[in-house]
Amino acid sequence: MTRAAIVILNYNGRKYLKKFLPSVVTYSSGQPIYVIDNGSTDNSSTFVKSNYPTIHLLQFGENKGFAGGYNEALKQITADIYVLVNNDIEVTSSWLEPILQQMEDDPSIAACQPKLLSYHRKSTFEYAGAAGGFIDFLGFPFCRGRLFQEMEEDHGQYDDITRIFWASGACLFIRSDIFHHLGGFDIDFFAHMEEVDLCWRIQNAGYKVYYNGNSKVYHVGGGTLSKSNPRKTYLNFRNGLSMFVKNEVQGKLWWKIPLRSCFDFIAFLKFSIFDTLPDGFAVLKAHFFFWIKLPHALKKRKHAKKNWLNPRIRIVFIYNNSIVLDYFLRRKKKFMELHPHFLKKIRFGNKFQ
Repeated sequence: MTRAAIVILNYNGRKYLKKFLPSVVTYSSGQPIYVIDNGSTDNSSTFVKSNYPTIHLLQFGENKGFAGGYNEALKQITADIYVLVNNDIEVTSSWLEPILQQMEDDPSIAACQPKLLSYHRKSTFEYAGAAGGFIDFLGFPFCRGRLFQEMEEDHGQYDDITRIFWASGACLFIRSDIFHHLGGFDIDFFAHMEEVDLCWRIQNAGYKVYYNGNSKVYHVGGGTLSKSNPRKTYLNFRNGLSMFVKNEVQGKLWWKIPLRSCFDFIAFLKFSIFDTLPDGFAVLKAHFFFWIKLPHALKKRKHAKKNWLNPRIRIVFIYNNSIVLDYFLRRKKKFMELHPHFLKKIRFGNKFQ
């Protein structure tokens, strides 16, 4: 079987393919490259065929989203490890080998991500993953190197190899057998939060997710949807709620969902007053559709529990405080400013797990 397959999902990203495919081809270390065209209308497929005849091209007639596009494509690709790469990522000479070698040396690692830096500000961490992701006790995600809109400068503070809770879908290394065994991404998500959901399922199944700071890539970010976009707001809030119901340990949902809903209502007010009304109403729309689809989410939870091995082990890597309150009220802007007990738990977990 092929050691690894580099898989790039593309939707109307011809300008990104033209700009960033050269770096992927140059630093692919001989691994096969696949471009998955997700129903583009900008001649992306023609560009790949004409300029990169050695790249494998799979074409879909419609936009299946991040989740559906990858799920459908990866059924047709055989490799030990899938390397999922956004079309707006510039890779570097040493991006591939450190993580492939790490995953080959430790079979318990199901997924891993490199250091994600901003393409436009090379010394700054990028929003979508930074130096590895975590979630708080209500399922709100954050990253080392990025809390909400606050991005840290890269001073080598995260040049480590460490266990994390979730790895970014912008550049995700994942074992093919585990990806398929767990059902891949949740296609109902369409886009946003699907990698956090998958990594949560990976954790519950007893596998590990890692960050490797020896690997580095640069990400443009916001290539398909703007960071200030009502549809993105809707997907993030809807999918976040669904993910929480599917994966949180039993006995806590009855009080955590109402509490999370209170936080989301505050977000609705914040968006409506300080940002835009459409973004605010996107939060309400997300809750409306979440409650309508709640029975479906509970059914998926029941199915996912069949793969739960030791879901308590991942509690070490969940922040048992509110990242929202820490950031907005306590004014904690950097990861290392979070509660010392959490930082100690992470160090302890990496040492003994």
